[in-house]
Amino acid sequence: MLRERQLKRIKRHRRVRAKISGTGRIPRLCVFRSINHIYAQLIDDEKGRTLISASDKEISKSNKIKKEEKEMSQKIRKSYEVGKLLAKKALEKNIKKAVFDRGGYVYHGRVRALAEGAREGGLDF
Repeated sequence: MLRERQLKRIKRHRRVRAKISGTGRIPRLCVFRSINHIYAQLIDDEKGRTLISASDKEISKSNKIKKEEKEMSQKIRKSYEVGKLLAKKALEKNIKKAVFDRGGYVYHGRVRALAEGAREGGLDF
């Protein structure tokens, strides 16, 4: 059985999804955050398809953070890089705009870093 905080997140996500929908031209940027990883997808809700996906598992190990860099935690840094990677993939497929779906999570920390990375990569939302 799901814990109470998971149920609350699912309720928040459903409430947001009732108002937000993605199309082929302006897809929905959906974020999923687990304890160790972060995933992002651009989804066309009209066709029910995932157009593009990115995760921190795709980021090469050469982008490891040096111990001297303490301005951001490693998870936040990876989230930022995932946002940039997703934006790069989207621009290759001529997708410039998206609707941001934070997945019921607070717009803070890793979710915010992913959004900022996507914006810096050229995605507009």
